[in-house]
Amino acid sequence: MKIAAYIHQDAPGVGLVSHDLKELRPLDLPARLRMLGALPVVEALARGEALPALGPALPMDQVRLTAPLPRPRRNIFCVGKNYHAHAKEFAGSGFDSSAKAGGDIPAVPIIFSKVPESVIGPGEPIVIVPEVSGAIDYEAELAVVIGPGGKGIKAADAMKHVWGYTIVNDVTARDWQSRHLQWHMGKSFDTFCPMGPWLVSADECDGTRTHVRCYVNGEERQNASTTDLIFGIPALIETLSAGITLYPGDVIATGTPVGVGIGFKPPKYLKAGDVVRVEIDGIGGLENPVR
Repeated sequence: MKIAAYIHQDAPGVGLVSHDLKELRPLDLPARLRMLGALPVVEALARGEALPALGPALPMDQVRLTAPLPRPRRNIFCVGKNYHAHAKEFAGSGFDSSAKAGGDIPAVPIIFSKVPESVIGPGEPIVIVPEVSGAIDYEAELAVVIGPGGKGIKAADAMKHVWGYTIVNDVTARDWQSRHLQWHMGKSFDTFCPMGPWLVSADECDGTRTHVRCYVNGEERQNASTTDLIFGIPALIETLSAGITLYPGDVIATGTPVGVGIGFKPPKYLKAGDVVRVEIDGIGGLENPVR
């Protein structure tokens, strides 16, 4: 199933997307829960409850999609340098503070986070403030959405805890990422986490073997398979849950492939007027203008 969050007639809603992507069936949720997007639905399904009742279909062109999780319950877990080619690309860019610890390819997952307030939805602008940073980059990523939570989850059992997937663009201020050593600030600016267009359940998308692509103004920049991840989804869940309890609706952005802006000579940073589109097989496309 595909669960989308949307605005219809100035009111938030949550619904199931039809197979042809042309309409939505609203889910009967209280108004206070609709504000949370798909989160209450993922939580209910993780508890083994049935889907809420469905309302009459709405044509997709009559709604405005928002991020499926407009405000995640807590910070989004992110993974750095998790594709071999990108790890080498980033280590040679001059912006990689983690490379100072030695080695281009990490021996263990590099985990950081983005604040929930950085999330925006499809079509919303990525806002650049030139006085703050002139080195804004894109990062196309598959994001895992946790279903049943847990702690101390072993890799062999990890996929049982995956509800599904969505797309995240891990927008980054490269100068802040380098200057502050820890990556949290350069990753967490307002509007720096486009997410969407919806959540797709794991029975409809195999995140362990899908393709991630990114285009800037129609030019292909990134194209890789998640089979190339250094640390796959089970390893990431095992690592995170070893000391942190995971909850339904938690989001794990799994890392970006080679082809980010800093990999070019000179770098191809985002600028006002650009349009970034991320596509992942089995999910769809997420497009955002840059302002």
